[in-house]
Amino acid sequence: MIFIGIDVAKDKHDCFIVSSDGEVLFDVFTITNTLDGFNDLLSKVKSVSKDLGIIKVGLEATGHYSYNLLGFLLDNGLPTYVINPLHTNLYRKSLSLRKTKTDKVDARTIASMLMSCVDLKPYTRALYHNEELKSLTRYRFDKVSERAKLKSSVSRLVNILFPELEKMVPTIHMVSIYSLLTEFPSANHIASANLTRLTNLLYTVSKGHYNRDTAIWFREAARKSIGSVMPAKSLELKHTIKLIAELTTEINEIEAAIESIVDSIGTTILTIPGIGYTTAAAILAEIGDFTNFETPDKILAFAGMSPSTYQSGQLSNCYAHMEKRGSKYLRYALYNATKYVCKWDSNFATYFAKKRAEGKHYNVAISHATKKLVRLIFALEKSRLPYIPVV
Repeated sequence: MIFIGIDVAKDKHDCFIVSSDGEVLFDVFTITNTLDGFNDLLSKVKSVSKDLGIIKVGLEATGHYSYNLLGFLLDNGLPTYVINPLHTNLYRKSLSLRKTKTDKVDARTIASMLMSCVDLKPYTRALYHNEELKSLTRYRFDKVSERAKLKSSVSRLVNILFPELEKMVPTIHMVSIYSLLTEFPSANHIASANLTRLTNLLYTVSKGHYNRDTAIWFREAARKSIGSVMPAKSLELKHTIKLIAELTTEINEIEAAIESIVDSIGTTILTIPGIGYTTAAAILAEIGDFTNFETPDKILAFAGMSPSTYQSGQLSNCYAHMEKRGSKYLRYALYNATKYVCKWDSNFATYFAKKRAEGKHYNVAISHATKKLVRLIFALEKSRLPYIPVV
């Protein structure tokens, strides 16, 4: 076997090629992060062996810096292994007590890990394309979080400009109310509005739900409102609502792209009641290849949802807290998926009710249901069979 360790950086990559006998075929050399640099690496690899099947290439998971090189290696049929930087860091420290870390040392360390760690699994083409789904789901997560902050700003501004409005409608975060506030961004504006104009606006944006009586009700409440007259806050409210509308359009586009990719992949997760495309996509994107996990418990550990353990002498933790050290995106997706599955699936609803009856806190009961859900997802993806509830 021939092992190649690559330390990835932004503008260049350091490479080291060694045989399984320990013979250094190419000492550490540097290639540029260009097509010429990639081809230089490929020519050196082919010069030491025409059989690419006996070659293992290892590099650290360094985010977007390694993405182009990784695609090049896979396109040229080189078995490639992506290693967790934490793993290589611990491995390097185990080799020496000296605090030595350079790009050349890292390249050698990665090659050495490939030689000694037989349980490493190769990075597949499916995992490479899975990065696109992961990118979309994380992008959507950020956009939704950004929109949530803007909605909080709307609530704050309404409490200043027209505090009575929140008690008059189910929620102020509706298209009809946003349209009202865009046109009349304060109680003072609504109080002085033309009744016909106000009625027509409400009737149109609410699709007939709000009529003239509602317009009169809103205007009378506005005339008695304690809301402040602050033009600057009114302008901020209008702009914030506009930003929310733009973000919503972007999120809809992202979700359409996610749905297309999930359909092309094909997954049994969607057969579970309560799990939609965006949640299924987040779970699939973060887990990646299910064959990389031997048991459902390892998926829970990867998500940081395993209980932490502390023991020293006769002292041990009585109330183990969740580790929360894994993928926060997977943890968020599993937690929210569990809430909806417990609502829509009778088996999970019964299980959740049982845990609550045992006196467990809501979040603790959800975490127990999450473990059950992960076991189900793991079984479905392994068998590729749809979910059939056990009655």
